[in-house]
Amino acid sequence: MVQAAFAHPSAPAAMAALPLTVAIFADRQDVREELQDDARVAGLRIGETSPLASLLEGEARPLGDLVLVDCPAIDAATLAALVRLDLRAERAAARLVVATSLAALDDVFACLDRSGAQILVAPARAERSVALARAIAAASAGRLRDLSEDERLTLLRLTEQVGMMARKLDRLSGDEDGDVGAFAFNAPRRGFRGAPDGSAALVRASRPPLPDARLVRKIIAQRQARAKFFEPSLFADPAWDILLDLTAARVEHIRVSVTSLCIAAAVPPTTALRWIAQMTEAGLLERVEDESDRRRAFIQLSDTAADAMAAYFASLGRGAGSLA
Repeated sequence: MVQAAFAHPSAPAAMAALPLTVAIFADRQDVREELQDDARVAGLRIGETSPLASLLEGEARPLGDLVLVDCPAIDAATLAALVRLDLRAERAAARLVVATSLAALDDVFACLDRSGAQILVAPARAERSVALARAIAAASAGRLRDLSEDERLTLLRLTEQVGMMARKLDRLSGDEDGDVGAFAFNAPRRGFRGAPDGSAALVRASRPPLPDARLVRKIIAQRQARAKFFEPSLFADPAWDILLDLTAARVEHIRVSVTSLCIAAAVPPTTALRWIAQMTEAGLLERVEDESDRRRAFIQLSDTAADAMAAYFASLGRGAGSLA
Protein backbone atom coordinates (compact mmCIF):
# COMPACT_ATOMS: atom_id res chain seq x y z
CA MET A 1 0.00 0.00 0.00
CA VAL A 2 0.93 3.68 0.02
CA GLN A 3 2.41 3.64 3.52
CA ALA A 4 4.54 0.62 2.76
CA ALA A 5 6.19 2.51 -0.09
CA PHE A 6 7.66 4.96 2.42
CA ALA A 7 8.87 2.36 4.90
CA HIS A 8 12.43 1.96 3.66
CA PRO A 9 15.18 0.90 6.13
CA SER A 10 17.43 3.84 5.25
CA ALA A 11 14.75 6.47 5.86
CA PRO A 12 14.95 6.56 9.69
CA ALA A 13 18.75 6.77 9.63
CA ALA A 14 18.75 9.65 7.19
CA MET A 15 16.04 11.46 9.08
CA ALA A 16 17.95 10.97 12.32
CA ALA A 17 20.99 12.56 10.71
CA LEU A 18 18.85 15.37 9.35
CA PRO A 19 15.46 15.49 11.14
CA LEU A 20 12.66 17.17 9.25
CA THR A 21 9.65 18.57 11.09
CA VAL A 22 6.17 18.79 9.58
CA ALA A 23 3.29 21.04 10.65
CA ILE A 24 -0.27 20.00 9.73
CA PHE A 25 -3.26 22.33 9.45
CA ALA A 26 -6.65 20.83 8.61
CA ASP A 27 -10.17 21.30 9.91
CA ARG A 28 -11.24 17.72 9.19
CA GLN A 29 -10.00 15.48 11.99
CA ASP A 30 -9.86 12.36 9.83
CA VAL A 31 -7.62 14.17 7.34
CA ARG A 32 -5.34 15.45 10.13
CA GLU A 33 -4.95 11.91 11.46
CA GLU A 34 -4.28 10.53 7.97
CA LEU A 35 -1.61 13.16 7.32
CA GLN A 36 0.01 12.43 10.68
CA ASP A 37 0.12 8.70 9.89
CA ASP A 38 1.76 9.31 6.51
CA ALA A 39 4.28 11.74 8.03
CA ARG A 40 5.28 9.24 10.73
CA VAL A 41 5.74 6.46 8.18
CA ALA A 42 7.95 8.82 6.15
CA GLY A 43 10.17 9.31 9.20
CA LEU A 44 9.16 12.91 9.86
CA ARG A 45 8.90 14.57 13.24
CA ILE A 46 5.37 15.83 13.90
CA GLY A 47 5.20 19.47 14.97
CA GLU A 48 2.03 21.51 15.31
CA THR A 49 -1.23 19.82 14.30
CA SER A 50 -4.17 22.23 14.36
CA PRO A 51 -7.27 23.52 12.56
CA LEU A 52 -6.73 26.27 10.00
CA ALA A 53 -8.11 28.95 12.32
CA SER A 54 -5.07 28.53 14.59
CA LEU A 55 -2.96 30.23 11.90
CA LEU A 56 -4.65 33.51 12.79
CA GLU A 57 -4.44 33.12 16.55
CA GLY A 58 -1.73 34.77 18.61
CA GLU A 59 1.83 35.29 17.51
CA ALA A 60 3.33 33.32 14.66
CA ARG A 61 4.93 30.06 15.75
CA PRO A 62 7.76 28.12 14.06
CA LEU A 63 6.43 26.13 11.12
CA GLY A 64 9.08 23.47 10.69
CA ASP A 65 10.51 22.22 7.40
CA LEU A 66 7.29 21.04 5.77
CA VAL A 67 3.71 22.30 6.09
CA LEU A 68 0.69 20.25 5.02
CA VAL A 69 -2.65 22.05 4.63
CA ASP A 70 -6.14 20.81 3.81
CA CYS A 71 -8.74 23.44 2.83
CA PRO A 72 -11.47 22.08 0.53
CA ALA A 73 -13.76 25.06 1.24
CA ILE A 74 -12.88 28.74 1.35
CA ASP A 75 -14.17 31.64 3.40
CA ALA A 76 -12.69 35.00 4.39
CA ALA A 77 -10.91 33.59 7.44
CA THR A 78 -9.37 30.73 5.43
CA LEU A 79 -8.12 33.16 2.78
CA ALA A 80 -6.51 35.33 5.46
CA ALA A 81 -4.91 32.26 7.04
CA LEU A 82 -3.48 31.10 3.69
CA VAL A 83 -2.03 34.52 2.88
CA ARG A 84 -0.33 34.65 6.28
CA LEU A 85 0.90 31.07 5.96
CA ASP A 86 2.29 31.72 2.47
CA LEU A 87 4.36 34.63 3.80
CA ARG A 88 5.59 32.66 6.80
CA ALA A 89 6.54 29.68 4.63
CA GLU A 90 8.54 31.93 2.30
CA ARG A 91 10.42 33.53 5.18
CA ALA A 92 11.13 30.18 6.83
CA ALA A 93 11.99 28.43 3.54
CA ALA A 94 9.40 25.79 4.47
CA ARG A 95 7.95 23.46 1.84
CA LEU A 96 4.20 24.04 1.62
CA VAL A 97 1.68 21.47 0.31
CA VAL A 98 -1.95 22.62 0.09
CA ALA A 99 -4.91 20.41 -0.83
CA THR A 100 -8.12 22.08 -1.99
CA SER A 101 -11.13 21.56 -4.27
CA LEU A 102 -11.63 22.61 -7.88
CA ALA A 103 -14.30 25.09 -6.76
CA ALA A 104 -11.84 26.81 -4.41
CA LEU A 105 -8.77 26.54 -6.65
CA ASP A 106 -8.74 30.09 -8.04
CA ASP A 107 -8.99 31.61 -4.56
CA VAL A 108 -6.34 29.32 -3.11
CA PHE A 109 -3.98 29.90 -6.06
CA ALA A 110 -4.31 33.67 -5.63
CA CYS A 111 -3.29 33.41 -1.96
CA LEU A 112 -0.15 31.36 -2.60
CA ASP A 113 2.15 33.53 -4.67
CA ARG A 114 5.34 33.64 -2.59
CA SER A 115 6.27 30.25 -1.15
CA GLY A 116 6.25 28.04 -4.26
CA ALA A 117 3.57 25.82 -2.73
CA GLN A 118 2.48 22.52 -4.24
CA ILE A 119 -1.29 22.68 -4.79
CA LEU A 120 -3.32 19.49 -4.97
CA VAL A 121 -6.93 19.33 -6.18
CA ALA A 122 -9.23 16.80 -4.47
CA PRO A 123 -6.26 14.45 -3.96
CA ALA A 124 -6.49 10.78 -3.10
CA ARG A 125 -4.21 9.54 -0.32
CA ALA A 126 -1.66 8.25 -2.82
CA GLU A 127 -1.50 11.66 -4.47
CA ARG A 128 -0.91 13.33 -1.10
CA SER A 129 1.92 10.87 -0.49
CA VAL A 130 3.51 11.73 -3.83
CA ALA A 131 3.45 15.42 -2.91
CA LEU A 132 4.90 14.64 0.53
CA ALA A 133 7.72 12.66 -1.07
CA ARG A 134 8.55 15.57 -3.37
CA ALA A 135 8.50 18.00 -0.45
CA ILE A 136 10.81 15.76 1.60
CA ALA A 137 13.27 15.50 -1.29
CA ALA A 138 13.26 19.28 -1.84
CA ALA A 139 13.61 20.13 1.85
CA SER A 140 16.38 17.60 2.35
CA ALA A 141 18.32 18.73 -0.71
CA GLY A 142 18.35 22.28 0.63
CA ARG A 143 20.38 21.16 3.65
CA LEU A 144 23.09 19.21 1.86
CA ARG A 145 25.75 21.84 2.56
CA ASP A 146 25.36 21.36 6.33
CA LEU A 147 26.10 17.63 6.27
CA SER A 148 29.20 15.53 6.62
CA GLU A 149 30.25 13.51 3.58
CA ASP A 150 28.73 10.29 4.96
CA GLU A 151 25.47 12.05 5.80
CA ARG A 152 25.45 13.67 2.37
CA LEU A 153 25.77 10.32 0.59
CA THR A 154 23.11 8.78 2.82
CA LEU A 155 20.69 11.59 2.07
CA LEU A 156 21.39 11.51 -1.66
CA ARG A 157 20.52 7.81 -1.66
CA LEU A 158 17.36 8.55 0.30
CA THR A 159 16.39 11.33 -2.09
CA GLU A 160 16.79 8.95 -5.02
CA GLN A 161 14.63 6.39 -3.19
CA VAL A 162 11.99 9.04 -2.50
CA GLY A 163 11.88 9.81 -6.20
CA MET A 164 11.32 6.13 -6.94
CA MET A 165 8.56 6.07 -4.33
CA ALA A 166 6.92 9.06 -5.95
CA ARG A 167 6.95 7.43 -9.38
CA LYS A 168 5.43 4.23 -7.95
CA LEU A 169 2.76 6.24 -6.16
CA ASP A 170 2.06 8.19 -9.33
CA ARG A 171 1.19 4.91 -11.01
CA LEU A 172 -0.88 3.76 -8.04
CA SER A 173 -2.87 7.00 -8.09
CA GLY A 174 -3.50 6.71 -11.84
CA ASP A 175 -1.38 9.75 -12.65
CA GLU A 176 0.29 8.68 -15.88
CA ASP A 177 1.79 11.99 -16.90
CA GLY A 178 5.33 10.78 -16.32
CA ASP A 179 8.19 12.33 -14.39
CA VAL A 180 7.71 16.07 -14.75
CA GLY A 181 10.92 16.60 -12.82
CA ALA A 182 12.77 16.10 -16.10
CA PHE A 183 10.69 18.85 -17.70
CA ALA A 184 12.88 21.58 -19.21
CA PHE A 185 12.67 24.28 -21.81
CA ASN A 186 15.31 26.26 -23.64
CA ALA A 187 14.27 29.83 -24.27
CA PRO A 188 14.20 30.57 -28.01
CA ARG A 189 16.79 32.95 -29.40
CA ARG A 190 15.60 36.51 -29.77
CA GLY A 191 16.56 38.65 -32.72
CA PHE A 192 18.37 41.93 -32.07
CA ARG A 193 19.99 44.43 -34.35
CA GLY A 194 22.39 47.28 -33.71
CA ALA A 195 21.11 50.79 -33.13
CA PRO A 196 20.98 53.09 -36.21
CA ASP A 197 23.83 55.24 -34.88
CA GLY A 198 26.11 52.23 -34.68
CA SER A 199 26.29 52.34 -30.90
CA ALA A 200 26.40 49.24 -28.74
CA ALA A 201 22.76 49.71 -27.69
CA LEU A 202 20.50 46.81 -28.54
CA VAL A 203 17.09 47.19 -30.16
CA ARG A 204 14.55 44.37 -30.21
CA ALA A 205 13.58 43.22 -33.66
CA SER A 206 9.90 43.56 -34.51
CA ARG A 207 7.73 40.94 -32.79
CA PRO A 208 6.11 38.40 -35.14
CA PRO A 209 2.28 38.44 -35.05
CA LEU A 210 0.35 35.67 -33.37
CA PRO A 211 -2.03 33.59 -35.52
CA ASP A 212 -5.74 34.28 -35.81
CA ALA A 213 -7.47 33.10 -32.63
CA ARG A 214 -10.07 31.24 -34.72
CA LEU A 215 -7.31 29.09 -36.20
CA VAL A 216 -5.93 28.23 -32.76
CA ARG A 217 -9.41 27.43 -31.41
CA LYS A 218 -9.98 25.18 -34.43
CA ILE A 219 -6.79 23.28 -33.67
CA ILE A 220 -7.84 22.93 -30.01
CA ALA A 221 -11.26 21.60 -31.06
CA GLN A 222 -9.64 19.10 -33.42
CA ARG A 223 -7.37 17.87 -30.63
CA GLN A 224 -10.31 17.50 -28.24
CA ALA A 225 -12.35 15.60 -30.84
CA ARG A 226 -9.92 12.67 -30.66
CA ALA A 227 -11.28 11.83 -27.20
CA LYS A 228 -14.55 10.77 -28.84
CA PHE A 229 -12.83 7.88 -30.56
CA PHE A 230 -9.80 7.05 -28.39
CA GLU A 231 -8.82 6.99 -24.74
CA PRO A 232 -8.04 10.66 -23.88
CA SER A 233 -4.88 9.77 -21.92
CA LEU A 234 -3.38 8.36 -25.12
CA PHE A 235 -2.90 11.91 -26.40
CA ALA A 236 -2.16 13.73 -23.12
CA ASP A 237 0.09 16.69 -23.92
CA PRO A 238 -0.69 19.29 -21.25
CA ALA A 239 2.17 21.67 -22.06
CA TRP A 240 1.05 22.06 -25.66
CA ASP A 241 -2.64 22.34 -24.74
CA ILE A 242 -1.75 25.07 -22.23
CA LEU A 243 0.30 26.98 -24.81
CA LEU A 244 -2.47 26.75 -27.41
CA ASP A 245 -5.17 27.93 -25.01
CA LEU A 246 -3.11 30.88 -23.80
CA THR A 247 -2.12 31.80 -27.37
CA ALA A 248 -5.77 32.07 -28.37
CA ALA A 249 -6.59 33.98 -25.19
CA ARG A 250 -3.77 36.47 -25.80
CA VAL A 251 -5.09 37.26 -29.28
CA GLU A 252 -8.66 37.52 -27.94
CA HIS A 253 -7.52 39.73 -25.03
CA ILE A 254 -9.09 37.30 -22.58
CA ARG A 255 -7.70 36.69 -19.11
CA VAL A 256 -7.40 33.01 -18.16
CA SER A 257 -7.91 31.77 -14.60
CA VAL A 258 -5.90 28.86 -13.26
CA THR A 259 -9.06 26.71 -13.05
CA SER A 260 -9.87 27.39 -16.70
CA LEU A 261 -6.30 26.57 -17.70
CA CYS A 262 -6.40 23.29 -15.76
CA ILE A 263 -9.49 22.31 -17.75
CA ALA A 264 -7.79 23.29 -21.02
CA ALA A 265 -4.78 21.11 -20.15
CA ALA A 266 -7.03 18.03 -20.39
CA VAL A 267 -5.31 16.23 -17.50
CA PRO A 268 -6.19 15.93 -13.78
CA PRO A 269 -6.06 19.39 -12.10
CA THR A 270 -3.14 18.54 -9.81
CA THR A 271 -1.13 17.36 -12.83
CA ALA A 272 -2.04 20.52 -14.72
CA LEU A 273 -0.90 22.65 -11.78
CA ARG A 274 2.50 20.96 -11.79
CA TRP A 275 2.88 21.73 -15.50
CA ILE A 276 1.81 25.34 -14.95
CA ALA A 277 4.41 25.65 -12.17
CA GLN A 278 7.15 24.08 -14.30
CA MET A 279 6.32 26.25 -17.31
CA THR A 280 6.27 29.37 -15.15
CA GLU A 281 9.70 28.50 -13.75
CA ALA A 282 10.91 27.93 -17.31
CA GLY A 283 9.84 31.47 -18.24
CA LEU A 284 7.04 30.43 -20.60
CA LEU A 285 4.11 31.50 -18.42
CA GLU A 286 3.51 34.46 -16.13
CA ARG A 287 1.26 34.88 -13.13
CA VAL A 288 -0.71 38.15 -13.24
CA GLU A 289 -2.53 39.52 -10.21
CA ASP A 290 -6.03 40.94 -10.64
CA GLU A 291 -5.60 44.62 -9.76
CA SER A 292 -9.29 45.01 -8.95
CA ASP A 293 -9.52 41.88 -6.79
CA ARG A 294 -6.43 40.67 -4.96
CA ARG A 295 -8.14 37.35 -4.31
CA ARG A 296 -7.75 36.40 -7.98
CA ALA A 297 -4.80 35.74 -10.24
CA PHE A 298 -4.50 34.85 -13.91
CA ILE A 299 -1.99 33.04 -16.12
CA GLN A 300 -0.69 34.37 -19.42
CA LEU A 301 2.04 33.65 -21.96
CA SER A 302 5.34 35.36 -21.38
CA ASP A 303 6.68 37.43 -24.27
CA THR A 304 9.25 34.70 -24.86
CA ALA A 305 6.54 32.05 -25.26
CA ALA A 306 4.35 34.34 -27.37
CA ASP A 307 7.25 34.99 -29.75
CA ALA A 308 7.96 31.28 -29.98
CA MET A 309 4.30 30.45 -30.73
CA ALA A 310 4.16 33.20 -33.35
CA ALA A 311 7.33 31.91 -35.01
CA TYR A 312 6.01 28.33 -34.88
CA PHE A 313 2.75 29.19 -36.63
CA ALA A 314 4.56 31.40 -39.14
CA SER A 315 6.80 28.46 -40.06
CA LEU A 316 3.72 26.33 -40.78
CA GLY A 317 2.19 28.83 -43.14
CA ARG A 318 -1.07 27.83 -44.77
CA GLY A 319 -0.80 24.26 -43.51
CA ALA A 320 -1.44 25.28 -39.90
CA GLY A 321 -5.20 24.85 -40.21
CA SER A 322 -4.89 21.11 -40.86
CA LEU A 323 -3.05 20.42 -37.58
CA ALA A 324 -4.76 18.53 -34.77
